[in-house]
Amino acid sequence: MTKKKYLILFLIIIVLVIIGLSLTNNKKSENFSDENSEKASEGYKIIEDIVILNIDKDDPVLEEGEKLSQKINKKISKLTLFSPDFQNLENIPVKFTCDGDNINPNLEISGVDEKAKSLVLIMNGPDASDETWIHWIKFNIPTTIKNLNEGEEVKGVSGEGTGANLDYSGPCPSDGKHKYIFKLYSIDIELTLAEGSSKLEVEEAIEGHILQETELIGVYERNFDLGVEQQKENEGE
Repeated sequence: MTKKKYLILFLIIIVLVIIGLSLTNNKKSENFSDENSEKASEGYKIIEDIVILNIDKDDPVLEEGEKLSQKINKKISKLTLFSPDFQNLENIPVKFTCDGDNINPNLEISGVDEKAKSLVLIMNGPDASDETWIHWIKFNIPTTIKNLNEGEEVKGVSGEGTGANLDYSGPCPSDGKHKYIFKLYSIDIELTLAEGSSKLEVEEAIEGHILQETELIGVYERNFDLGVEQQKENEGE
């Protein structure tokens, strides 16, 4: 037998070995695929084009999904306090200050928790020279209230402000630009406090009962060189 014949025979043997190995791997792959298909099909049935899932109600994956859904819903129902009269951290119009009509601005409430029994609103000025000045306290506001209209008495019970006021008392800074914080709480009870209760008494009473809280901040700086009418004109009123 010549070298050429030996070479041809050797090549044929190599080809046969490769084909044999290929067939063996394909068989293993099919078996592996069948096993995985059987395992994957344990949790569902396929009927034509419909997949029916058999999910255990105690399945940890389902439980995590419910928790995620609750978190999403909580974010969607986040308590918000908005005013069409000024944006957060923007100037409060003169109309709502001691230089103007000294009436409360329009406020809009949304996202109140369905478990809430009442709302509490506290407005304070933390930049006062001596102490935080309390401008407005209102508690036991009905949770159905969506709008607090300007200049209108808000339903609920009034607390006492720093100036012994039971109603709204607008910004009146002695110097510079001051911040004014409107803080809103939703709570799971109605307070039994009497009218004229202080901010401290209200805060102590709502401790442990707060479901949500949010705030709206306005700023105001008095211009002593201009009259009230001129200030209003500058604001476009």
